[in-house]
Amino acid sequence: MELPPVLLDRDGERPLAVQLADALRAATADGTLRAGDRLPSTRTLAATLGVSRTVTAAAYDQLLAEGWAVGRRGAGTFVVGAPAGGRPAAAAVPAPTVAGRAAAQQLIDLRAGSPCVEVLDRAAWRRAWRAAADTPPDAAPDAEGLPAFRAAVVEHLLRHRGLPADPAALLATGGSTGAVAELARTLPAGARVAVEEPGYQRAVEALRAGGLDVVPVPVDAAGLVVDALPPGLAAVYCTPAHQYPLGARLSAARRMALVERARAEGFLVIEDDYDGELRYDVAPLPLLVALGPDVVAHLGTASKLLTPTLGAGWLVAPPAVRAAVLHLRARTGARPALAGQRVFAALAAHGDLARHLRRLRRELADRRGAVVARVTDAGHAVQGEAAGAHVLVPLPDAAAERAVRKAGAARGVDLDGLARHHAGTPGEAGIVLGYAGPARTELDRGLPVVGEVLAAEGSSRTSGKPRS
Repeated sequence: MELPPVLLDRDGERPLAVQLADALRAATADGTLRAGDRLPSTRTLAATLGVSRTVTAAAYDQLLAEGWAVGRRGAGTFVVGAPAGGRPAAAAVPAPTVAGRAAAQQLIDLRAGSPCVEVLDRAAWRRAWRAAADTPPDAAPDAEGLPAFRAAVVEHLLRHRGLPADPAALLATGGSTGAVAELARTLPAGARVAVEEPGYQRAVEALRAGGLDVVPVPVDAAGLVVDALPPGLAAVYCTPAHQYPLGARLSAARRMALVERARAEGFLVIEDDYDGELRYDVAPLPLLVALGPDVVAHLGTASKLLTPTLGAGWLVAPPAVRAAVLHLRARTGARPALAGQRVFAALAAHGDLARHLRRLRRELADRRGAVVARVTDAGHAVQGEAAGAHVLVPLPDAAAERAVRKAGAARGVDLDGLARHHAGTPGEAGIVLGYAGPARTELDRGLPVVGEVLAAEGSSRTSGKPRS
C-alpha cells in the first residue's frame, strides 16, 4: 500500500514513533487507509521516512496493541480499521419517507443537448475499442489529428453532409465547444464576435473566456438575421443547420448574404454544424463552408452523433485559420485526445458509423413524432424544423415558462426553459424539449407529464388564474 504523506517533526518534543502512530491512526480513521490495506514493512517504511527501524517498529506495535492493525505471519501488517469504541458512533439517520424517496429519485431529463446513446450498437462499440487498443501506444501527440481519423471524417462529410473536404484543410478537435475556444484565442483580444440570440451559451462563454466582446444578434424563423449584424466584427458564430435552441434552418438567401458580408467586411464565419446529420424531411441546404471555404470555419463533433466519451470533433478551415490554430497548439501544448479518434476511425472503417447514423435518424424521427403529438394534443404549437433532437414549445411569457418547469419537476421531469439560452435579457419564453437523451421507456413515462403540465398552463392562461 502506498502510504499518504507522513510529516514528522524531528525537532519536536513528541517521540517520532508516537508521531508516526498518530499519522497512521488518523489516516485509518478518515478512510485514507482502508481495512485490508497492507502496510509497508518496518524496514521499507524506515528507509522511506529516513528514520531508524526502531521508530517504525514501535509505531506498528502501538497500532497492533490498539487494534488498528493486525499482523499475519509470513504476510505482513494489515489495516483493520478503528477498534470498537475507537470512533464516535454516527448519528442515527431516520428512514426516508415515501415522499423523501420520491424526491430523491433522479428526474427524467428532457432537456436538450444529450445524444441518443441507447441506439448505439454495443457490439460495434466494443469492437471499435478493441481495434483502437490494437494500435501501439503513441509516443508523441499529434497536433493535426490522426490520419485515419481525418480520412474517416472526410468520408463522413462527403457521404452525409455533401462536403468534399480537403484533408489538408481538416484538423481534429476535442469537440465543437473546444474548437470555438481555440478559434477565440486566435482572434485579437477584445475583438467583437456576433452570436445568435438566443443561442448556444457554452460557445458564448468560450468566446468570452477568450477575451472577446460578444454581440447578440436576433434569430427568427429563417435563422440568423444577417441584416442585423453590426459592422466591425471579427467573427460570427452560428448554427445554420438546426439553430440551437429555436430549431430554425438558415435560409439559402441568408447563407449567401452571410458569406458575401464575410468576404466584404473581412470577418470569419464559425459554422457549428449542430444536428447537421439529423434531418428527416428534406435534403439539407449547402453548408456555409461549401459556399465560402475562404471565410468559413466549419465545426463538427462526435458528441451528439455518438457520445461525448470519444471527445472527438473536427475543424475545416481556411489555410490561415488552420495555421493559427496549429500555432496556438504548438505554443500551449494543447492537443486533441487520440483514443477517441481511433475509436471513431474504427467505427467508420467497419461501416458501423453509417449504420448507426441510419438507426439514429429513424429513432429520433419516431421520437419527434411522439413529442409533437403529445404537445399538440395539449393545445400548444411546436416550433422548429423536422430535424435534430429537440423542439421548442413557445409560451406566452417568462411566468408561464417558470410555471411549466416547476410543475414538471414536481412530477419528476426536468424541463429546459428558453431563458437560459440568452446572452442578454430574454425576449421570448418557451420550453426547449429534448428527446434524444433519455431511454425510450423514460421518454414514454415523461411525455404524459409534459402534456399534462402544458395543458394546465393553457387552462390557467384562458381562465386568467395567476401563475407563479
